Amino acid sequence: MDRYDVDPPPGISVRSLIDDPLLELRVRLVAGAAGLDRSIQHPRVQKSGLAMVGHLRGVVPARVQVLGETEISYAEGLSEEGQRTAAHHLFSSTLACVLVTRGVDPPRAFCEEAERTGTPLVVCAERSSVAIGALHAVLDERLAPRVRIHGVLVDVFEVGVLLLGKSGIGKSECALELVMHGHRLVADDVIQCDFKPPKMVFGQPAALLRHHIEVRGLGVLNIKDLYGVTAVRERKRIDLVVQLELWSEDQAYDRVGLDDHFREILGVPIREVRLPVRPGRNMSAIIEIAARNELLRQAGHHSARAFIQQIEAGGDGPNRPPSGAFRVQRPNESSAPPPVGPGTRRR
Repeated sequence: MDRYDVDPPPGISVRSLIDDPLLELRVRLVAGAAGLDRSIQHPRVQKSGLAMVGHLRGVVPARVQVLGETEISYAEGLSEEGQRTAAHHLFSSTLACVLVTRGVDPPRAFCEEAERTGTPLVVCAERSSVAIGALHAVLDERLAPRVRIHGVLVDVFEVGVLLLGKSGIGKSECALELVMHGHRLVADDVIQCDFKPPKMVFGQPAALLRHHIEVRGLGVLNIKDLYGVTAVRERKRIDLVVQLELWSEDQAYDRVGLDDHFREILGVPIREVRLPVRPGRNMSAIIEIAARNELLRQAGHHSARAFIQQIEAGGDGPNRPPSGAFRVQRPNESSAPPPVGPGTRRR
C-alpha cells in the first residue's frame, strides 16, 4: 500500500513574508513590530475597506489586509476622531498584517492603533494591483498544500513519471536504468509534493536525499556524481503515475487502453497506469513508451481510441478487414532457405 504523509497546514510569519527574497516589493514597517511573528495562513489577500466602518463580517485575520488608494483617501477625509474610530474597527480583529500601497503614509491614528494592538503595519511603494499580484505569487509558493509520497520521480522525455509500488519491486532499479538511457532523476524514496494553481502537482526530493538513489546490493548512490548535472533535476511537475505490481495470473490487466484511470494527489487527478512486473519484462523501456504515449495524449492523440475507430469505420461491408488480418503471417523458420544459383537473384 502506498503511503502518503500529509504535512500539517502551512503558515508563514509576517517577518518571513516581508523578508522573503521572492517578494519583489519595496516594503517598510511603520508600526506594530511586536506582531511580526504572527502567522499568515491564507494564500489570498483581502481588501478590508468596510472594516473601517465597523462591518467586520467576512474579515479573515489570517489573511494579509490591503489598504489601497481608495481606502486611504477615505480615511484621510475623516476627522481625527473619525480616523481613530476607523482604526479601532480595523485593528480590533487581531489581524496578521495590514499593507498600505502606493507608498502612502497611513494616518497617525492607524499607526497608533497598530502599535497598541501589536499588528504589523507595512507600507509598499507599488500600486495595489502590483502588490496583490506579488503577494499572491509568494503566498502560493509558501502556503501551497503539501504531501510526502514514498516512491520515485523521474523526468522521462519532459514527462514527470511517478513510480509507485511495494518496497523491493524495483522502482529504484527502473529509475537507474532510465538515467542510463539519458533521462533525469528527480527524487528517490521520499517525494515532497506541493500544489500549484490551477491544477498542478510538483515533486521534489527531501533535502537530505537530493541527487541520491538507493539500489539494493549497491547501497546509496549519488547520481549527480556518477552521471553529471544533466542526470538530475531539482523539481518536476507530476504528469503520469505508474503503479508497479507483481504479475498475477488471477489479475486482469488492461489490454487495449481505452479506459483512463486517475489517482488524486492533493485533489488533482493525475493519469495512472498499472504495469505488471515479472522476469523478462524490460520495465524501463515500457515506462519510456508510457511517457511517449502520455505526450501523444497531451497533444490530443489517443492511440487506442483511434485504433478502435478505424476498426469500427470498416463496418460489416467489403471494407471491413477480414478475420485474422491483424495477425502477422510468419514464414516457417525451421525450413531451409531457397537455394541461390546463377539464375537466381536475392530480393
